[in-house]
Amino acid sequence: MSNAYVISLLTIVLLFTFMGQSWNLMLGIGGQLSIGHALFVGIGAYAVAILNIKYGITPWIGLLLGAVIAGFVGAVLAWLSFRFEVRGIYFALLTIAAAEFARIMFGGWDYAGGMQGLFYQAPSGAMDLGMLRGDARFYYFVALALAAIGVAGTELISRSYWGYVWRAMRDDDEAARALGVRTFRHKVLVVSISAATAAVGGGVLGLVQGAIFPDSIMGMAISVDVLIGPVVGGLGTAFGPLVGSMAAIPLHHAMGALGDALGLPGLNSVAYGAVLILVVWFLPDGIWPSMVRLYGAVQLPARGRIPQLRKVEE
Repeated sequence: MSNAYVISLLTIVLLFTFMGQSWNLMLGIGGQLSIGHALFVGIGAYAVAILNIKYGITPWIGLLLGAVIAGFVGAVLAWLSFRFEVRGIYFALLTIAAAEFARIMFGGWDYAGGMQGLFYQAPSGAMDLGMLRGDARFYYFVALALAAIGVAGTELISRSYWGYVWRAMRDDDEAARALGVRTFRHKVLVVSISAATAAVGGGVLGLVQGAIFPDSIMGMAISVDVLIGPVVGGLGTAFGPLVGSMAAIPLHHAMGALGDALGLPGLNSVAYGAVLILVVWFLPDGIWPSMVRLYGAVQLPARGRIPQLRKVEE
């Protein structure tokens, strides 16, 4: 296995860790289920690609614009949904419908490349931070920075006033409202922030791939890749999406390659399903909380021996 492949795979893992944090924020902390996060990922990717490819504008502007547009779309979607009491699984179905509508719309929009997609110029290999262009190692460090920001951001939000309010809203919406929490406003806010975060990850993902197509950047597979990390790693935790992405995405790629070699297309999807079933069955809280509990169980006996050792020494 070449170093370039390993670096590229780690880059994808870290990018989906960052985008997984956006989904983790929305469901794990805010309690709002989305199965159409590819909508926001695609908005970010197309905002960067159109501005850069057609007008030569730096991707930094595209990332900012994509985050603003995705945040606005997420806020509108949430406002319409929660205004008319569309919640739970029905809200999740609405997000799928919105993502599919956007995928079909971009597929027929010639200005955005249609089904033929948009292609970035091949990178020269020289690092250009202003245009976010470079080799595989450069994008690895970009993805690493985003993943670190995502983990730190989730941890800060979960410990903040918003985090406590959103968890209260997630656990019992009616009780939170009875305590004076404006749950409608906070639901719209958490969906908007989640959408904007996913758009930033989508913009960088398009740059890493070098081309974007409606099916590959807005398809259902992207939504699954975004949610698999938090579900497997641990919903509502800062490190869950990182651990889950590191466990699931390399397996997905390995099973895809094995399926191609054996002539068994879709083996990677079967592997995803098997991982989800095993995690839900044996580790319902996810891998990360189980690791924390295991570490605590190992450390407690050692801590209990410390006072006894001190007594012996005295």
